[in-house]
Amino acid sequence: MRITNEQNDIAEVLFSQEMIKKRVDELAAQLTVDYEQKDPLMVCVLKGASFFYADLCRSMKCRLFMDFIAVSSYGTSARSTGVVKIIKDLDKNITDKHVIIVEDIIDSGLTLKYLTELFHARKPASIKTICLVDKINKHQCEIKPDYCGFTMGDHFVVGYGLDYSDFYRNLPYIGILKPETYE
Repeated sequence: MRITNEQNDIAEVLFSQEMIKKRVDELAAQLTVDYEQKDPLMVCVLKGASFFYADLCRSMKCRLFMDFIAVSSYGTSARSTGVVKIIKDLDKNITDKHVIIVEDIIDSGLTLKYLTELFHARKPASIKTICLVDKINKHQCEIKPDYCGFTMGDHFVVGYGLDYSDFYRNLPYIGILKPETYE
């Protein structure tokens, strides 16, 4: 697949750059209140959550720790395989820490469920989850984020870290990808 102009592949902008910034700032303000004096460990689920994670952490007004985990359930496909594979584990010990898992999008919910169960076994003080986008009608398991930026229906979206085959992450908004681009 050769991409010449990524913006031509977008059918519709779902969440503008301004909408995203406003919502990230609101979420950061809430986390600042909820985690004052707790020094949370913010865990970025790479690669997709990196834009959201960086903006969220910068906007929080409390001390925090940062770590990263890389998992895959998509490969280069447009659909989740349902199998979660750890590519890079955490560097920090999370025992007795207040952990916040930062995810870009909840689709099937399997990745976030897997990570939550994995982290519980490591005995943190608490685990909370935050996602930028929740596809509420696509969950294949019982999962609900503790904090959520936006909810949406079943669209294939890209931008602001979200990708298709590692393209489109750098778009400053979240847009619906034209089906002919990935089918």
